[in-house]
Amino acid sequence: MSRRPIVIAHRGASGHRPEHGEAAYRLAVAQGADAIEPDIVSTRDGVLILRHENEISGTTDVADHASFADRRTTKEIDGVAVTGWFTEDFTWAELEGLRIRERLPHLRPASAAHDGEGRIQRLADLLAILDEDDARGRPAGPVGLVAEIKHATYFASVGLPLDELVAAEYARAGWSDDPRLTVESFESSVLMELGDRGVSGRRVYLLEKAGAPFDLVARDGSAATTYREQLEPAALADLARRAGLDGISLDKKMLIDGAGVADPALVDRAHALGLDVFTWTLRPENAFVSRAFRTSGDKAERGDWRTELERVAATGVDGVFADYPDLVVEALGRDALGRDS
Repeated sequence: MSRRPIVIAHRGASGHRPEHGEAAYRLAVAQGADAIEPDIVSTRDGVLILRHENEISGTTDVADHASFADRRTTKEIDGVAVTGWFTEDFTWAELEGLRIRERLPHLRPASAAHDGEGRIQRLADLLAILDEDDARGRPAGPVGLVAEIKHATYFASVGLPLDELVAAEYARAGWSDDPRLTVESFESSVLMELGDRGVSGRRVYLLEKAGAPFDLVARDGSAATTYREQLEPAALADLARRAGLDGISLDKKMLIDGAGVADPALVDRAHALGLDVFTWTLRPENAFVSRAFRTSGDKAERGDWRTELERVAATGVDGVFADYPDLVVEALGRDALGRDS
């Protein structure tokens, strides 16, 4: 391949260990990931923790704790009814006693074998891991942080403004202007708010293939600008200017279709505006590869993920999110220290 995108460990090495656990983060560093992507949510007392969603029944043993049975409830999160246990209904002191587990045990039994071995991590914990690694030094340079702010509009509505909490955490840890830092969100407003609060990390806007960003839905209702509309040339240029964007991050399906045909048009358009382009998420299992690259009906079996990676990389993307960073690092022709081999 003529272009070698950076490898961003999606929730750590989440194909090998339960996502967002200390083991998943440390393994991602050891496997040569260029950056780690955590998802940031909040507890009731404003402690920032790392979970893909604020509903945690699928990734922790919270349902096994009889003392928390009465916390199970249904809420509307970004316009969707969700039932379970939510981080904002617990203090950190309560949540730190939970154990984490594999979210996809039917697809990843090897990872599920590690259920119960780890605890929920705070943002502060991951920053400490990355600082520890940076202090040791690495030939390819430090491991970056690509931190996603989850459900910012929702959390603000329940009195937990993530822009304020995240900015304060970065300031305490000395990360506000750290060159390792990238912040991302599906809501552009929180990216701008973080900038206003002195967080100078690179800003990346996440876009879905369909639907509309919830910050705009909350403000404009059914008239909200959709993600697809935001990708129109003039609209994207305006958004990049107003939000001070350094990049965009796209659903893989926006770059490669089910037949395995890749289209670099979006990447070219963004590059013409000076924006980097990232894509999510590269996973080897048949359940996730594009239809053209499935090798059987067994969803857990690995498909022809290498060809899919080649097609995606050929669009010119600057970075890829991967659940198995070791596989992508190796396929891109680099060793576990991030050096070209």
